[in-house]
Amino acid sequence: MDGALSNSHFMSQILLYTFAFLVLALPVVQSASVTRYYNFDVRLQNVTRLCKTKSIPTVNGQFPGTKIIVREDDRIIVRVVNHLNYNVTFHWHGIRQLGSQWSDGPSYVTQCPIRSDQSYVYNFTVTGQRGTLWWHAHFSWLRVHLYGPLIILPKEGVAYPFPQPYKEVPIMFGEWFNSDPEAVIKQALQTGAGPNISDAYTINGLPGPLYNCSAKDTFKLNVKPGRTYLLRLINAALNSELFFSIANHSFTVVETDANYVKPFSTNTLLISPGQTINILLSTHQTTPSSSFLMMASPYTTTAGTFDNTTVAGILKYTAKILPINKPTLPSFNDTGAATNFTTKLRSLASPSYPARVPLKVDRYFFFTVGLGTDPCPKNGPCQGPNGTKFAASINNVSFVRPSIAMLEAQYYHFLEGVFTADFPGVPLIPFNYTGTPPNNTFVSHGTKVVKLKFNTSVELVMQDTSIQGAESHPLHLHGHDFFVVGQGFGNFNPYKDPAQFNLIDPNERNTVSVPSGGWVAIRFVLDNPGVWLMHCHLDVHLSWGLAMAWVVEDGPLCNQKLPPPPLDLPKC
Repeated sequence: MDGALSNSHFMSQILLYTFAFLVLALPVVQSASVTRYYNFDVRLQNVTRLCKTKSIPTVNGQFPGTKIIVREDDRIIVRVVNHLNYNVTFHWHGIRQLGSQWSDGPSYVTQCPIRSDQSYVYNFTVTGQRGTLWWHAHFSWLRVHLYGPLIILPKEGVAYPFPQPYKEVPIMFGEWFNSDPEAVIKQALQTGAGPNISDAYTINGLPGPLYNCSAKDTFKLNVKPGRTYLLRLINAALNSELFFSIANHSFTVVETDANYVKPFSTNTLLISPGQTINILLSTHQTTPSSSFLMMASPYTTTAGTFDNTTVAGILKYTAKILPINKPTLPSFNDTGAATNFTTKLRSLASPSYPARVPLKVDRYFFFTVGLGTDPCPKNGPCQGPNGTKFAASINNVSFVRPSIAMLEAQYYHFLEGVFTADFPGVPLIPFNYTGTPPNNTFVSHGTKVVKLKFNTSVELVMQDTSIQGAESHPLHLHGHDFFVVGQGFGNFNPYKDPAQFNLIDPNERNTVSVPSGGWVAIRFVLDNPGVWLMHCHLDVHLSWGLAMAWVVEDGPLCNQKLPPPPLDLPKC
């Protein structure tokens, strides 16, 4: 009898643990630290937008995907089961992954992809972070459908450093293709041309009333007068930076990329792919006699084609059908409006949330960031510039993903044939970066990294180039946050520009846009051992090779070393 009871108890524990994996989102409970379980079933689901029904990859049949809500210092366990016919990985955008480097997610960097009918458990703790982040697929262009919010509430009993909102609402911007995005990028890589553009932008997966056949597919935010709402904005769009505004309302910016900022009021903001921005919206004191559109449209200076449409949601004070007011958004190439917003961002830099800007720099780097070309292969023709193929690079090195995971190569010390630690710290051939482009625009190719000792402090200047046209590039660094200490237009001047750096309260984030025809300077400390991808978050540029990686060696202490890989790590 005792044995039977013991066995029954064991089986009940197994069933309880299995059920925990199937829970989509556990409610927040009052506890110092909680482990939260999520199950991601990645499968196809029929979805209709713009009067077109198609089968798209989803997580748990939802589009956008499952909302993850945790508290600072919670542990998150996500079991991913891939039911698609192609590979997938997931990235937890902005999570530091301290001690959980194998859960970062970029394919062939920290892991091999999860194959069809295979599974993998992402297991990480949210250490010292709070705010709005997000998760998305990190294989090919799958993130166009596979994304969702990752909201980190402060520790229990810790208040926001701004007025407590009446309600919190995640707002995710996305892109919709009537065609198959995987076929779009495959065709572009074959022909060397720019990819076909999306058919619509979306707010929480809905295109809204400005598109044909979409009035019923409109995000509606119902509000009460005299209240304050925290809107958690996330740009999950594939290839577009976006201006955002709400008719007849201003709002207060309080956070970027899960880092508090000095609050400031504005009626228009710019948010780049990969970035998050939290705003406080104070509604009118009395119920107005109209409703209001909240709209987003692209910002770009590209010479190529782009989706120049506008997505809208409706801000409503009442269920009545009322006249609708529209906001005025900047024109698509209004770099002045973009700069006016980004230069206002400053870290909160309070005693509770200090700005720990590295004042001592161990290593200086200067990276050119932009487009280029590849020669057309013999089986052409090619449809890129002058019969070539479009490419992209950092310091003229176009990133090549290896056939096995770089983090495994680093851990097991079998680097030969996987990557080399010879990424150039400065351009090998200097030129007038924002002036007339050089005659030879061909890029080199390789899986090259910068390898540095643990706790190295870095200053990195990223310079846009005019090759194939100047444009803004949102650069995302995995595994770390950084401080945006300076930015400007034209060519960076190493003798004059550093004198203007802000080392007191610079904006801290994980994704920053290199200004079109300009430069941005960031500082950070490589305090996280592992292999960390840095790449443009315009996926077309990432597909063309606009990426590199930082390898951080182990530190002297036990908690400063790369842990062994989990047993279920996917194989290539």
